[in-house]
Amino acid sequence: MRIDICTLFPEMFEGVLGSSILKRAAEPVVDKSDGSVREAVCSYHTWNIRDYTTNRHQKVDQPPYGGGPGMVIQCQPVFDCVNAVREVKGDDGVVLPKGRLIHLTPQGKVWDQKMAEEMAKEERVIFLAGHYEAIDQRVIDELEPVEVSIGDYVLSGGELAAMVMIDSIVRLIPGALGHEESAHQDSFSEGANRLLDCSHYTRPATWEGREVPSVLMSGNHAKIEAWRREEALQNTKARRPDLLGEAESRDD
Repeated sequence: MRIDICTLFPEMFEGVLGSSILKRAAEPVVDKSDGSVREAVCSYHTWNIRDYTTNRHQKVDQPPYGGGPGMVIQCQPVFDCVNAVREVKGDDGVVLPKGRLIHLTPQGKVWDQKMAEEMAKEERVIFLAGHYEAIDQRVIDELEPVEVSIGDYVLSGGELAAMVMIDSIVRLIPGALGHEESAHQDSFSEGANRLLDCSHYTRPATWEGREVPSVLMSGNHAKIEAWRREEALQNTKARRPDLLGEAESRDD
């Protein structure tokens, strides 16, 4: 997968995309058994919207018509930046797929695991991260992006939201995680019946007087699996009972 990010602050992404699972997913993997190289599962490309302004000061925002606080990002630099990204060519000189364009906005549909799973199947995803008060609505109408929010609150810009979405997408791409079942069994995932995950434990068996449930050390895989299903159900009942109704609807 190729991930492009149109932003006014590309430097914000360096630490996140260059760490942990996101970093490893963008690196080729060498098979120690035969020395063969497997391609990276994804690549990241940041684009500075300011580079597409037509004024020498690289100013991209203006006060809003009608008055009010804040500044609004103008149409032209956003439009030119996104279209330039859409027309990028690969190493073979062929224009890449235009991909899915995602605009990060509090007015968008709230991001969830199902949306992450859908996007993880795409060959290319382009993120448009706004900043300040907003992006001029006319260019949003022209570009027709998928509008997405990560929750009912407001951030200073779409960059942090884009990072959250990228992480949730990349870990679902085959080859990104060390064990493919890890993502399949996560909270909200299909393998967990869209419920919360069970509780997890590791060594030592006793810590501060608290013991690991004995069933997890029994070696009986059937009992362990049954315990995990029940634990996931109880966690969901206690913390997110709203998810139980959704699970029951899927079972009908």
